[in-house]
Amino acid sequence: MPGGSFHFVKHFAKEKIMAEEVKTEVAEEGVQLSLQDIATMVQIIDICSKRGGFEGPELEAVGGLRNRVVKFLNAAAPKDGDVPEGEVPVDEPVEADSAE
Repeated sequence: MPGGSFHFVKHFAKEKIMAEEVKTEVAEEGVQLSLQDIATMVQIIDICSKRGGFEGPELEAVGGLRNRVVKFLNAAAPKDGDVPEGEVPVDEPVEADSAE
């Protein structure tokens, strides 16, 4: 195949340049996660679990991730002991009206 390896090298070089551009953009933007962002992640896991968003085989991995994230939050919390809370608004459970 004439020129086959040239095209591969050219394609690989183009992908490498694009990946470097993405890394540069992320570095320039200073993307960071706050402890509150991480607390929100735990809250989202809890909400999805409560609503049945995970199947049985997934529960061990999801629960393990949640436990590690909570340990990280507790270890990274300021020394005053205030662990940040998540930002997801908590809906109050709606009770069914038995009179209707």
